[in-house]
Amino acid sequence: MFFLEIACEPEQRDLLIADLWELGSVGIVECDERQLRAFFEDTADRDALVHRYPGATARTEEPRDWVQSARSLLQPMTVGTRFFLVPEWRDDATPPGRFRISVNPGMAFGTGVHETTQLCLEALEDYLRPGMAVLEVGAGSGILGRAARLLGAARVYSCDVDPVAVGIAGEGFVGSVDAVRSEVSDLTVANISPEAIIGLASDLVRSLRPRGILLASGFESHEVDRVQGALAPAREIRRKGNWALTVSSGFTSKIE
Repeated sequence: MFFLEIACEPEQRDLLIADLWELGSVGIVECDERQLRAFFEDTADRDALVHRYPGATARTEEPRDWVQSARSLLQPMTVGTRFFLVPEWRDDATPPGRFRISVNPGMAFGTGVHETTQLCLEALEDYLRPGMAVLEVGAGSGILGRAARLLGAARVYSCDVDPVAVGIAGEGFVGSVDAVRSEVSDLTVANISPEAIIGLASDLVRSLRPRGILLASGFESHEVDRVQGALAPAREIRRKGNWALTVSSGFTSKIE
């Protein structure tokens, strides 16, 4: 068993974690917001991993069940007023009045632990009406699409540029919102990078029906102005930790 210590910027942390899982890591520890420690079996190609992450250091570790150690870091949690997120290997009882969503820290982003996922789940609670058509851009693990169905969405369309993520979500198509026909959704949710939101802004708006609403997240609070420069003025901005979500286009207020 050996581990890599890798420095990363906070906004790149989740993509890096997803990449490390895909490469076969058996456990990941966040030492702090700028340092990760990823564990690998001795059979992994140590030299290739070090080459992939310039500046990373590799060290040998004493034997331990790192799969179990990594699993123990993910605990059941409540999000918003309606959701209960629980690792798929746990059998904790669902609190009364909450929807249960099983999660697995696999190769796609979206276990519910990250602040942007929580922001999106909470915003879906407030803005999604039963019977709506929902578009999930950057589906990751598909957690937001599953949440939308639980909240009563009539149809959920999902897309992701990563075929692995689409496979994990078990639905949707490989591609992005530029492949979606116009006015397909009453509510579009995009939890992706600020660069992607800016680059896809016109298509995100195009996907909405005349009174549709866009929930955009995946960026930090200091990036809100930059993101908003590409979108309609925000009707609401929400924050959790260093991260933000904007609500734009469509409804004049949250659902009563």
